[in-house]
Amino acid sequence: MPHLFVMNTVTQNELKSVCVYCGSNFGSDSSHEAAATRLGQLIAEAGLRLVYGGGSVGLMGTVANSALESGGQVTGIIPHFLEKREVMLETLDDLIVTRDMHERKLLMFEKSDAFIALPGGIGTLEEAVEMMTWAQLGQHRKPVLLADINGFWSPLIELFDHMRAQGYIRPDSEVPYLIAKSIDEILPMLQHAISGGTLKSNGDLASVKEL
Repeated sequence: MPHLFVMNTVTQNELKSVCVYCGSNFGSDSSHEAAATRLGQLIAEAGLRLVYGGGSVGLMGTVANSALESGGQVTGIIPHFLEKREVMLETLDDLIVTRDMHERKLLMFEKSDAFIALPGGIGTLEEAVEMMTWAQLGQHRKPVLLADINGFWSPLIELFDHMRAQGYIRPDSEVPYLIAKSIDEILPMLQHAISGGTLKSNGDLASVKEL
């Protein structure tokens, strides 16, 4: 894997770009597509750049097209072997084709000030947890947020609680993440975290002090 450069701070404590991880399918809950559409719109309206996986299908394509239709700036990053499988969004002005998944994920990290996980599958889970792991190991202090739409990420959050109860996540190695129950609270939470604030979301503990 390429060398990971330590990036502990966001430039000037200002949110300029957000990476969205999400499914390349739509799933069975129609609220997920609506959430992706709304998130793309909000990112564009806030003047932020969307960084995402470069595909045009599923929630991935939905959030990108929504941002574009709202006048936003979008960077798509896709590995060569997924160009056809995820139907690369060729209309993007900023489209990067990488050699492999490792390069893709590193570029998504480098180009983003924060990370949002919408509903998705194993790939979405892996990407979000990897960002949490890098933060846990002190490699960055960029916010990582789980968009817990209709409780989608609740089983994962319960698993974290289980790991904590079993002693595998100790207080001195807490996994830093935020939890948003609705799309409209995501960007304010990220902006608050980056500016150095502390906050809780609907009673769910988020280790913002580590960000």
